[in-house]
Amino acid sequence: MSVQPLHDMWEAAASQPYEPFVGKNSQFTVGFTLLLISPSIPSIARPTMASSAFQTMRSYATGKSNDHILTLSCPDRPGIVHDLTRVLAQNDMNILDSQQFSDPMTRKFFMRVHFGDRDDKVSDALPGDVQNAFGEVAQKHSMELTLHPVAQKPRVLIMVSQIGHCLNDLLFRYSTGQLPIEIPMIISNHDKFASLAATYNIPFHHLPITKETKADQEAKILELVSQNDIDLIVLARYMQILSPKLCEQMSGKIINIHHSFLPSFKGAKPYHQAYARGVKIIGATAHFVTADLDEGPIIEQSVARVDHSMNPKELVEQGSTVETQVLATAVKWFAERRVLLNGNKTVVFN
Repeated sequence: MSVQPLHDMWEAAASQPYEPFVGKNSQFTVGFTLLLISPSIPSIARPTMASSAFQTMRSYATGKSNDHILTLSCPDRPGIVHDLTRVLAQNDMNILDSQQFSDPMTRKFFMRVHFGDRDDKVSDALPGDVQNAFGEVAQKHSMELTLHPVAQKPRVLIMVSQIGHCLNDLLFRYSTGQLPIEIPMIISNHDKFASLAATYNIPFHHLPITKETKADQEAKILELVSQNDIDLIVLARYMQILSPKLCEQMSGKIINIHHSFLPSFKGAKPYHQAYARGVKIIGATAHFVTADLDEGPIIEQSVARVDHSMNPKELVEQGSTVETQVLATAVKWFAERRVLLNGNKTVVFN
């Protein structure tokens, strides 16, 4: 293929105004791929053309700044989708993405809808009449319904002890825009990672803990949570068991990374437990925290293969990579409003 047709395709795509339609986006992606790989294009021209193409594609993918995410759960019954989409249609709202699930065991219905104003008129706050209309639907169907602007990033508190690979990974992804979150502060029962927090200009709170001071330390944590409007606590290898009081007050808002493929090897030193059992796979589990140790609803899991030749230290090293990936994925899904609680399980619209 010659350069000119590709150049014309690029010019035509780049000159079009933003419209979130899959057909146009997918057509343009093909053209972008050809731009990158075509040997007919001089290599010196590829970086500039690719960069421009990426920026345009990025605008297609991210959507409008005033889009909203609606999530809900309720008893399953006919008419739920009809009533919701009627509200959207009557207010000139456009559905950009929609996922739903009906659980035949619990007879509950779950839904996530990404929508925006067709004419780009709505600000970050939906008009009162639209919110009232959703409220009426929620009342009619006994729904737990939430509405969030896509641009509104959850405020995340990270807690860590003395093992830092998960903390380091989350901070890097946050700084490069891979995680749509804000991190107002980091809390640790040790001061080991104060300098790391400082490199990201994030306040670091050293809150030591002993058996005698545990209640006071957790009271301080809850005070900081309230002062900083925290939406989510992430336990990035925070090696302390939270009290039932803290778990209850932040129910559904604490994510932990456990370094095993739950429900196997709960509690301390799971890699050593796995070594003693001679397992052939190790894993990591991101789950919501409850008062029952390592029993909370699971959000994400992954595994890596190991063999008989690996010692516990090597299992730990292999597992650390899995831990960072699983935890980052769980945080991202939470931030994008993709995780809904379903009893002791979760529904994840990924």
